[in-house]
Amino acid sequence: MNDFTPLLTETPAEHPFAPFVRILGKGKRGARNLTREEAREAMGMLLDDKVEDTQLGAFLMLLRHKEESPEELAGFTEALRERLNAPPIALDLDWPTYAGKKRHLPWYLLAAKCLAQNGVRILLHGGGAHTAGRLYTEQLLEPLSIPLCRDWPSVGKALDQGNLAFMPLGDWAPQLQRMIDLRNILGLRSPIHSLARLLNPLGARCGLQSIFHPGYQAVHRDASGLLGDNVIVIKGDGGEIEINPDTTSHLYGSTGGVSWDEEWPALSAQRHVKPASLDPEHLKALWRGEVQDSYPQLALLATMALALRGLGTPREQAFALAQQYWDARDRSI
Repeated sequence: MNDFTPLLTETPAEHPFAPFVRILGKGKRGARNLTREEAREAMGMLLDDKVEDTQLGAFLMLLRHKEESPEELAGFTEALRERLNAPPIALDLDWPTYAGKKRHLPWYLLAAKCLAQNGVRILLHGGGAHTAGRLYTEQLLEPLSIPLCRDWPSVGKALDQGNLAFMPLGDWAPQLQRMIDLRNILGLRSPIHSLARLLNPLGARCGLQSIFHPGYQAVHRDASGLLGDNVIVIKGDGGEIEINPDTTSHLYGSTGGVSWDEEWPALSAQRHVKPASLDPEHLKALWRGEVQDSYPQLALLATMALALRGLGTPREQAFALAQQYWDARDRSI
């Protein structure tokens, strides 16, 4: 008797997911993008847990190295939507919040609260605190009185009561949350961090997206166009949907399948000094009107204007309306 491994005398069957890894990883000359249908099928297998962990890691990192095409992103999104089974809930803005803030406080949350006070129905969704040194939406829900919803009926109720809701990705797409959570195992963010911004699970009138990676905003705009979604994509501050008032902002839009672009000039003649630390209490103080601070007031007004632009209001009118909303806000918090 011995403990030698038996000889392999018959060729094992190839795993059904192997062709998708091969398409992406066949080398400089042999590799190519997935077609939209291939992407939909591949993501379907991932969502249905029909893939080995080794294949999942390889697939995500090959995509990360190559960078996704609009067709791939559209196919991935279609696979998720086919499995979502979300109820019909009227929504104005889909507002993904996955990056976290490092240099400035998340002023976009005050923008969302103020818009909600004025009848704009907004769904925030995020993937948790995945990177050290950043401040995430999930950490500020309770202090800012933003409803945390763990299922779709709760989202509908929160929107009906106050026009604003936050739902964690893990509660409606746990397989995608698991892929995001691989960040500290793989050492890199996977393409799922970008994909989550496209998903628009309730089919909102407009999806807002922030993509920090240069040159990638147009890819997301084109993917949303393929899906028939109305969208505005920006390079927001820190990767979140927040206009930086110190720099020019380029809006990559798609409305009714037609792409458009706008340049919004900087709102400040000179750059503001970055705060020494991020104190969440400053968010509440600004909302209550206890402090005046140029940078956040410009940032949140411009972000509100961005959202209103996504709902069809021209830029100048959107800024005027944002100022009107802010001045008349209910300051209790």
